[in-house]
Amino acid sequence: MPSAIEQIVDTYVRLKNRRGLDELMMHRQRLAVDLKSKSGFDFSRPIGQIDEEIAIIEAGISRLKADAADLGATRLR
Repeated sequence: MPSAIEQIVDTYVRLKNRRGLDELMMHRQRLAVDLKSKSGFDFSRPIGQIDEEIAIIEAGISRLKADAADLGATRLR
């Protein structure tokens, strides 16, 4: 069963919502920076989770770009 973030990213890709993916990415990146700047507690697990989510979002953006490129190539024919 896909994780929540995978389902969200899949929906954004299906709807061709690049802005939504970009906002999701920026939010996760801000969270990662914030957690990495904190001390006094071991934040390695949440940072690892956020890094995994960022990778999933990046994959979604790549899929969206590939779909756009395929569509552009189809229109040129």
